[in-house]
Amino acid sequence: MAEQTKENFPYLPHTKSDREAMLESIGVKNFEELVKHIPQDVRLKELEIAPGLSELELTEHMRKLAAKNVSTAQQCSFLGGGVYRRFVPASVASIVSRSEFATAYTPYQPEVAQGTLQAIYEFQTAICLLTGLEVANASVYDGPNACAEAALMSCRLSGRNHIVMAGSLNPEYMMVTRTYVETCGMNTSVAKTADGVVDIANLNLSESSCVIVQYPNYFGCIEDLEALSNKAHEQGALLVVVCDPISLGLLESPGKLGADIAVGDAQQCGNGLSFGGPSAGFMATKNQYVRQLPGRLCGMTVDSRGQRAFTLTLQTREQHIRRAKATSNICTNQSLNALTMLVYLSLMGPRGLKELTEISMLRAHRLAELLCQIPGIKLKFERPFVNEFLIQLSKPVADVLNQLKQRGILGGIHPVQFYPELDDCLLVAVTEMNSPEDLERYINAMSEVFLGKKTADVRVKEVAGGARL
Repeated sequence: MAEQTKENFPYLPHTKSDREAMLESIGVKNFEELVKHIPQDVRLKELEIAPGLSELELTEHMRKLAAKNVSTAQQCSFLGGGVYRRFVPASVASIVSRSEFATAYTPYQPEVAQGTLQAIYEFQTAICLLTGLEVANASVYDGPNACAEAALMSCRLSGRNHIVMAGSLNPEYMMVTRTYVETCGMNTSVAKTADGVVDIANLNLSESSCVIVQYPNYFGCIEDLEALSNKAHEQGALLVVVCDPISLGLLESPGKLGADIAVGDAQQCGNGLSFGGPSAGFMATKNQYVRQLPGRLCGMTVDSRGQRAFTLTLQTREQHIRRAKATSNICTNQSLNALTMLVYLSLMGPRGLKELTEISMLRAHRLAELLCQIPGIKLKFERPFVNEFLIQLSKPVADVLNQLKQRGILGGIHPVQFYPELDDCLLVAVTEMNSPEDLERYINAMSEVFLGKKTADVRVKEVAGGARL
């Protein structure tokens, strides 16, 4: 396939030898080996377009092809693992699609960009309130990028070159972080977990710059941040927390529990699934570490007439200062996606976020309870969780997911790709978008798969939670 690329697409600049050199550098023999992780049944070898179609005919053909895609809105989805389907008020899109926001560029000239600068400033304020920390930047590319930047930041602050990542951290965050830091000469290790959370008793950070944990973690369990903070600080390390912004509507903030740096992703807050992007990452820290916070920061001051004004203050990026002194090479702050998060948080407010989390939590716990009443299904970890949990199945997970898919249900994530020891487990996420009827449908489908019949009385509506939604 790789050998035919140039012939099929003569406008591509790379020659056969170019492609062979790139494949060799990556460490694979050919293009097929490069994409072998993509299942054969989802690969489209060609578009099957007949030659000589008119524009009208081609448009209709492409429309039919596109119609084969089925979004999560058209299915009963219980997918999570870092990207979630959430309720987005219509006013979010109405505000962020205004031309002054949608077309705005980097606000280097404050005299003509006060609106954009104020939006960034308010975003930073919202992140500080959410995380319980004192200063936040204007956002970065996404959550994994923020996690990697926090790891590098901790190395600069501590003078140590080793990063410990919790085994319960989102594996995709792990991979991105490892790529960033090892390229910069640092090394990483993974902290062992016990019953779904970090094994604090056996955690050694004496040579490490930080420990990175997730709250709630990838398995849905809630880590003991206070104990982790004490352990880290006793050994001269920092605590970096990857947090779920929605869950912070109910959980105690990372800052109040001792976190030194808190990061996360804006996707859940008004940004759609959009096949995984784009999004924005947020970062917050303590005032004493502000000089090592990457990206750009917006501040409030007064102009020559004594009026309130906003301007970019700290920009320790290589575009602005000597590369050797820069904290990062971040080129953008994903301003529109960050603004979307700000508008969403402003509309929801503390009360709205709390209600949203409570609804998701009530439904998740009720679903977990009823699923575990089906023989062959049990919770993997008996620990507190919010809206995501890991169940252990007596049947092959891949077969169960296929049977659910045939019933129009996306049953969750099979974590075996990252955790071979969890081959018999399924990660299930519940949000406010999963109605009581969706939960009943899921329970009945699982009952059919495991018992060959529907559950007689699932009684999900007893805890419908938030009927106003």
